[in-house]
Amino acid sequence: MEKIPIMINGLPGNVARIMAVAGLKDDRFTVMPYSLTGQDIPHTCVTIAKTDFMLIKPDTRDEKIKEILSQYPFFIAVDYTHPSAVNGNARFYTRNKIPFVMGTTGGNREELEQTVRKASTPAVISPNMAKQIVGLQAMMAYAAKTFPGLFKGYCLEVKESHQKGKADTSGTAKAMVGYFNELGADFKVENIQQVRDPEIQENQWQIPKEHLSGHGWHTYTLTAEDGSSLFEFKHNINGRDIYVSGTFDAVVFLHKKLHLKDNKNRLFTMIDVLNQN
Repeated sequence: MEKIPIMINGLPGNVARIMAVAGLKDDRFTVMPYSLTGQDIPHTCVTIAKTDFMLIKPDTRDEKIKEILSQYPFFIAVDYTHPSAVNGNARFYTRNKIPFVMGTTGGNREELEQTVRKASTPAVISPNMAKQIVGLQAMMAYAAKTFPGLFKGYCLEVKESHQKGKADTSGTAKAMVGYFNELGADFKVENIQQVRDPEIQENQWQIPKEHLSGHGWHTYTLTAEDGSSLFEFKHNINGRDIYVSGTFDAVVFLHKKLHLKDNKNRLFTMIDVLNQN
């Protein structure tokens, strides 16, 4: 199988770094020595697993991409940048006809989807790239469609804990709230309880100290009005390795889609990726 060139954007960020290390070891991919980064990042280069990556900032990327495309006429972008960069990056990718996997959460998601629908190149967009969590979301989507109003009258409480540096509310939590609302709960996204305090995470949540800098713990609790019934859904992820496999499956999925002659759909989710496998 011919190797797929990928550009991992978001270095020197933690998730992008993990993706780069894994990609360099994966025989399916050629990891390009470039990465889009934020304007405020002081470095111009970062070395990961003995590979030097040139960091490209927003004020130079329109010019730099011409040079990159001359070296790599085709590649797939893997985006793990910052919520504030989501929509601008999507416009950059589509403007330059670069297919992409958007692993970054946040941004204006409706605008993001519209950007892809109007473009000529496909993308996989998902609030979570962990296949097991995506599978749970698919089950929730099925339940919401099949049993609407199942939890009508129940009170929903949503708590999510992520590392201190996570700037936005969990996209997965927002998606799950949507399913629970279809199931009858009456809950507003702004009522999701965010925890970003390492002291609370370690002492109250009992999150292992070594994972305070990278984790995703979610609890969804449904309680009957009279207190007679309680249902709890929980997924606790330590570290970031779980996101690698799903992200790379999405890359391979996109690569296959690009080789289909009759493919009008350009916007895909991780559920599409799982259904193919």
